[in-house]
Amino acid sequence: MRGKKIILASASPRRISLLKEWGLKFEVLPSNIDESTKLSKPSSIVKNLALQKGSDIASKIKGDAIIISADTIVVLNGKITGKPKNKKDCERIVRELNGSKHKVYTGVAIIDRALKKETVFYDCAVVKMKKLPENKLKKLFGKHMDKAGAYAVQDSNDGFVDTIFGDYYTVVGLPYIKLKKELKNFSVIIKSPREVSH
Repeated sequence: MRGKKIILASASPRRISLLKEWGLKFEVLPSNIDESTKLSKPSSIVKNLALQKGSDIASKIKGDAIIISADTIVVLNGKITGKPKNKKDCERIVRELNGSKHKVYTGVAIIDRALKKETVFYDCAVVKMKKLPENKLKKLFGKHMDKAGAYAVQDSNDGFVDTIFGDYYTVVGLPYIKLKKELKNFSVIIKSPREVSH
């Protein structure tokens, strides 16, 4: 079991660096599925998209592998915020998040292709944002175009995040606590991060 190939079905630099930090050896094979959905419940959306991404890669590869896939969304006042469409959209999102308290949902799917075994789960964390003045806000416009909510919790230079209630890594894009537990069922062990709680 130890020699089984692990594939991350995501090109997210955050997820790649997290899995490396946690001691996993893996290949990166991103899925490019259509992420539009008719679902409205945040937990259902992230679980469904994570599973779609993982299943997409599972259908394309040959041989034995464990596939890890994930999806993250930001929910503010009951409204889902994805990645910004353009710089103007990024500005709108950043302004809406300024001084807010919102939720971040990350769904994860783990698929063992050979055993035809899969698990899908999600985690949710609450993020309280600082109320930034206009000059600091402007620096964030267009900065994080590839991230749900148009901000990066791990970018301390932004100074945008005040407090996180829950698993810090759920906000980054892979919930460490739940992932570690679920991977154990696939005989995959990840190391403890330098800091599990920030």
